[in-house]
Amino acid sequence: MRIANIGGRLSLIVDGAGIDVEKASDGHFAADPAGIYDRWVEFRQWAETGVSTAAEPIDEDALGAPSPSPRQVFSIGANYPDHAEEAGFELPKVMEVFSKFPSCIVGPNADVPLPKATVDWEAELVVVMGTSARHVSREGAWDHVAGVTAGQDYSERERQMAASQWGLAKSYPAFGPTGPWLVTPDELADPDDLIISCSVNGEIMQNARTSRMIHSVPDIIAELSAVCTLLPGDLIFTGTMAGVGFIRKPPRYLAVGDVVVTEIDGVGRMQNRMVSA
Repeated sequence: MRIANIGGRLSLIVDGAGIDVEKASDGHFAADPAGIYDRWVEFRQWAETGVSTAAEPIDEDALGAPSPSPRQVFSIGANYPDHAEEAGFELPKVMEVFSKFPSCIVGPNADVPLPKATVDWEAELVVVMGTSARHVSREGAWDHVAGVTAGQDYSERERQMAASQWGLAKSYPAFGPTGPWLVTPDELADPDDLIISCSVNGEIMQNARTSRMIHSVPDIIAELSAVCTLLPGDLIFTGTMAGVGFIRKPPRYLAVGDVVVTEIDGVGRMQNRMVSA
């Protein structure tokens, strides 16, 4: 199953077209995409019975974040060995976790205002929680996931490198685009092995398989849920791979007019244009 936020309305995606959920369910489910995660099990059961409403073409400019109002946004640092190596980080002895603030979450094709000349890209697989999770085992972790989507963890490196806490440097407006839609794990041949790529103005900057992650999605959910309760609609940015800009010699940062394309095979594609703040 695939669901999208189209102009603030929850939609099922079928063969590249959208079915408005509120209309198809005769109002049983509200239009607000954020509200569906608290009713995720019920919603999946309804969707799997078959929806007869005709699908309509999608306006990609109207796509919003699949989970637009998460209560918590977790991010995993140094989760690919090649990225840790290029950045000069030792492989972490424990999982590195920081937060992005929810106000930075936007849709897949949003423009990104550049607050400084030192903004960098970080393509990531993003997990969206479907049910609450506390003390979850690795084996049962995927059962709590609504689905996955593509994401960018845009980062203002000057502030990031000047501080011991990274959250603010990664939470400027539009620094957390996600999309184009949510894909449930059963739609993917292997949700633990997806190809993710990032290009800037058509030049490939990052390309890797999520199976290279040090901490897999089940590892991450098990460790996070051992400490705190994961809530429906929460986002987990699972970390980025080698190829970021600030490591390059000379460093390469994003400029006004640059276009960043982030793509995950089997999930979808995002495109963000950099604009003046």
